[in-house]
Amino acid sequence: MRAIVLGAGVAGLACAVELAERGVVVQVLERGERLGAGCCSWFAGGMLAPWCERESAEPVVATLGAESLAWWPAKFPGTLLKGSLVVAHGRDAGELRQFARRTERYEWLDAQGIGALEPDLAGRFSQALYFREEGHLDPRAALAALAARLAALGAPVRFGAGAQASREALLAAQAAGGTLIDCRGLEARDALADLRGVKGEMLVVKLPDIRLSRPVRVLHPRVPVYIVPRGDGHYMIGATMIESDQPTRITARSMLELLGAAYALHPAFGEAEIVEIGTGVRPAFPDNLPQVRRVGGTVHVNGLYRHGFLLAPALARQAADEVLGAGHSPEVMHADSRQRRLA
Repeated sequence: MRAIVLGAGVAGLACAVELAERGVVVQVLERGERLGAGCCSWFAGGMLAPWCERESAEPVVATLGAESLAWWPAKFPGTLLKGSLVVAHGRDAGELRQFARRTERYEWLDAQGIGALEPDLAGRFSQALYFREEGHLDPRAALAALAARLAALGAPVRFGAGAQASREALLAAQAAGGTLIDCRGLEARDALADLRGVKGEMLVVKLPDIRLSRPVRVLHPRVPVYIVPRGDGHYMIGATMIESDQPTRITARSMLELLGAAYALHPAFGEAEIVEIGTGVRPAFPDNLPQVRRVGGTVHVNGLYRHGFLLAPALARQAADEVLGAGHSPEVMHADSRQRRLA
């Protein structure tokens, strides 16, 4: 059996690896000239936090996302399973309690527990939520690991493949009785009219003076922010969500808010060196939930929204099951069935 995957973001690479490891002959086409070029996965936080995300997402996101906690360590040894920490200053303690009511699988920490877990935050917060089972990874290193795995399986990514190559791929797949897997993200609006763009903004800073071992979310009524360690004193700061399909540069307000929240976590961030500023546009359906949607001979994997690395493993499994005729789960295949499940 043959399959052609369009797009080498996290969804496309995960689908390609899942198919290739099941014996499917896979070809991956990417319009960019290199890994991550023009791909929102390149600017992702890389948090594998199904229960933290449960606070603002539907239950199915946590259910599907939990698969990533076993899938990623098997594919990318750099995956870290050190949990997630959620904190709030005293004046925002109500936000922390509200967060707790909306999710599960956490434990409360007092000031002593916070200091034991993250010594550089000792004395700064009196309460926190600790999600022990969660993890995180460096998105760029993870994408490179998936691409290397594909190369080892005899399915290297073909870069610089434009619209014409995609059309030729569709015809070739149809002629060979294979399947086209469309993982182009927002570009797939030519086939999925209900997709929309949600812009996200991020900073990478270098701050060797403090050490955090796991993602920390700082709650604030206006601007909740997450800070993710990337190793070697580097931290990714993000969380903005703007209804826009234009990957314009970061706004001054967003930069102030992101840096202000990081400074509120620890004043040492005021001395951090800004290494990178980036923006990406995430593809989302109206309900902010993912779909594996078959249209003729094409299987679309899209709408991962802000949960790309978290949901890609489960979506890849479902897409592979669909291609190989092994069945599918209604929560991602059909909107009507999914809604009944969520109810």
